[in-house]
Amino acid sequence: MDTQALEELRILGVEIISRPELTKETLPAALEGIGILVVRSTEVTARAIEAGRQLNLIVRAGAGVNTIDVAAASARGVYVANCPGKNAIAVAELTMGLVVALDRRIVDATTDLRAGKWEKTRYAQAEGLYGRRIGVAGLGAVGREVLHRARGFGLEPHAWSRSLSQNKAQRLDVGFARSLEELAARSHVLTIHLPLDSRTRGIVGRNVLEALPDGAIVVNTARSEVMDYEALEDAIAKKGLRVGLDVFPNEPDRGTGTIEPRIFGRGLVYGTPHIGASTEQAQRAIAMETARIIRAFMTEETVPNVVNICATSPARYVVVIRMLDKVGVLANTLSVLKRHGINIEEISNTVFDGALATCTKMRVSGRPSDACMKEIAAFDEVLHVDVVSLPNLA
Repeated sequence: MDTQALEELRILGVEIISRPELTKETLPAALEGIGILVVRSTEVTARAIEAGRQLNLIVRAGAGVNTIDVAAASARGVYVANCPGKNAIAVAELTMGLVVALDRRIVDATTDLRAGKWEKTRYAQAEGLYGRRIGVAGLGAVGREVLHRARGFGLEPHAWSRSLSQNKAQRLDVGFARSLEELAARSHVLTIHLPLDSRTRGIVGRNVLEALPDGAIVVNTARSEVMDYEALEDAIAKKGLRVGLDVFPNEPDRGTGTIEPRIFGRGLVYGTPHIGASTEQAQRAIAMETARIIRAFMTEETVPNVVNICATSPARYVVVIRMLDKVGVLANTLSVLKRHGINIEEISNTVFDGALATCTKMRVSGRPSDACMKEIAAFDEVLHVDVVSLPNLA
């Protein structure tokens, strides 16, 4: 981790334990007494979250959280946060590097030169990128950085994402595709930058790949699970696709290992071992963002980049109580609400100048009865109590 980020955490009094050798299987046993867990690619299972009984926060030192059982964390009240966009430039740079390398066949040319072969005639047949169409699937931080760099090569940008509308595409000055198939059909170069979730798993399937023009370049620096790799192998042979990959099915969970190289024998396929985010600049930015998240968690009321907080509260009413700032007043009120079966979803408390009175707002899932309200109002320290209906925004 970056030394400046480590120093920030030490100033906060955080004891830092570095265990990069931990795996999906060994992580649960290592979480005894751990309050904050920072992970990169290590999978955090429900078993690990259950074992970490003192765990309060999990930070994914990267963008995606698909390696974390977010549902299990939510069920135990554990915050999950990530560092979106901090590695976007690094991934975009690798994406464009693969595009250029495939167009000019740089890897093969270098391999021949290292073997003492001068094949100028063979490698002088590249078509070039200027004026051709690039389709960007996914317009998150990485997709937008790719668009920026593609324009520098003179590529004509087109895009598709679930959130992209015709008007937004016009504002971004990109061609609007209504579907992935439509994007593929118009793309000489197709780059994938989609997050992995239940809606995107396998979304770049056979129908998308078959829509590509013959000889198109396809680059995936996102997640292997968003693409059908068996269909990709078939399309490489059938359509002469040139493919650049930074992600693969069944990747080793360590820095070194072995991988099935079958796809590299199908045609012109270049690859890198999942290093898209691995530049010093990106790692420094992620480290600083991780430190910012932890600092906010420890010193403020909010957690930056949290991914498992309800977007819409289930509360439908707010109980507003003005009361004297004395010991036990709020506790008495909570006891009354409990007896009447009222569940509190959110609570906030404001203390007025002089610390004589407070205003407490409690968002609750059900409307308190008149009897409940009268019981709260009967306390001598309660100045006023009211219930307000919240608008139904569902």
